[in-house]
Amino acid sequence: MRVLGNAPDWSESMSLPPHDVLNLDLAAAGARRIAWADQHMPVLASIRQRFEREKPLAGQRLAACLHVTTETANLMRTLVAGGAEVRLCASNPLSTQDDVAAALVAAHGIPTFAVKGEDNARYYRHIRACLEFSPTITMDDGADLVTSLLFVARGELDGVHPEIRAFAEALGPAGRESLIAGVIGSTEETTTGVIRLRAMERDSVLRFPVIAVNDSDTKHLFDNRYGTGQSTMDGIIRATNLLISGLTVVVAGYGWCGRGVAMRAHGLGARVVVTEIDPVKALEAAMDGWQVMPMVEAARIGDVIVTVTGNTRVLTPAHAPLFKNGAVLCNSGHFDVEIDIPGLRALAVDRWEARPFVEALKLADGRVIHLLAEGRLVNLAAAEGHPAVVMDMSFANQAMAAEHLVQRAGSLRPQVFRLPEELDKGIAALKLETMGRSIDVLTAEQEAYLASWREGT
Repeated sequence: MRVLGNAPDWSESMSLPPHDVLNLDLAAAGARRIAWADQHMPVLASIRQRFEREKPLAGQRLAACLHVTTETANLMRTLVAGGAEVRLCASNPLSTQDDVAAALVAAHGIPTFAVKGEDNARYYRHIRACLEFSPTITMDDGADLVTSLLFVARGELDGVHPEIRAFAEALGPAGRESLIAGVIGSTEETTTGVIRLRAMERDSVLRFPVIAVNDSDTKHLFDNRYGTGQSTMDGIIRATNLLISGLTVVVAGYGWCGRGVAMRAHGLGARVVVTEIDPVKALEAAMDGWQVMPMVEAARIGDVIVTVTGNTRVLTPAHAPLFKNGAVLCNSGHFDVEIDIPGLRALAVDRWEARPFVEALKLADGRVIHLLAEGRLVNLAAAEGHPAVVMDMSFANQAMAAEHLVQRAGSLRPQVFRLPEELDKGIAALKLETMGRSIDVLTAEQEAYLASWREGT
């Protein structure tokens, strides 16, 4: 397959796999950082060792659309150890770590298509590169790969990106059906992707089973809460160099990600305000000690406003008259739709780059508001994403989900599933073991008590 974008055809000149990365000269630095992350991912490492012996993914072609980070690199290494052929593209234009992408190609021989800051056309060329791989398993973070695959298979090409439409037209009806028929299943990493997939299931367009990795307890209770909480505040601080202590931080959305952001902002000394549409989550936020109010009120007092709702147009031009001078707006939800960026930019009489990843928008009345990371995931665009320690569990789930799909190939319905509970708990047990922590076990008497309906007062 030809190399996409402006990258030279290293596949012929250096016997490297096809790829589109920024600069292969970055590979040595990327390899060092991948190795550093690997030291903090012992659960995934133990799975990789088993995969090397057992080869449970032998014969599978696995296309992954994930954030191209050091942690993802170690997941890709694990899948390759399991016997899979792997091809990787980025799930967000600003989340790629270019040195890691280079190392995946040059040091690990994994075809990688990802460049930080890639435009929309290049982004979809990279997705096409993964589809052209004719995958038997797909792995997503946000469901862009699965969505593109289903559009291609259904021949519903109005409104899809021209790159994907051209691919579908080149395949023809028989080729499109052959492509979709070869997929035994998929996995999904994040909340937003699971929402899209459940909509596909509801509309009866899903053609294969999908394991919602995000629904595993060892994923969302830790990655979403502790990972997003820490990395979001890290991204905000790296981008702005603000002192968080004493500021009012508004958190839009109190799911597991919102809980984490609120907790970490408070830990840094901020006053925390939560906005919600769900009365149960709003009540929980109030009882956790945070102020709860509508965004129309919170926008007036927020020094930093973080959206983590998974929904669209949470901050709009209607809020612009309310923002404090100097207010910082950022997003840690998967897609860049939570802040109406075109609408806010249209109100600006001037705008400029105040710092890397900080866009200043001057309004007609002289107030300036600051948009971070183009409204994309601030924790990945302006920082490094989640720490490896927490991604250890998330990507252990991904590896186990891929193995489960192979083991159950042909027997799972085209629905969205959780990873079996025993695998989820097994990952937790492995993590505790690597941390040097032990827990109690039930006695025979206790097991009998819990299993009986006869016991009482």
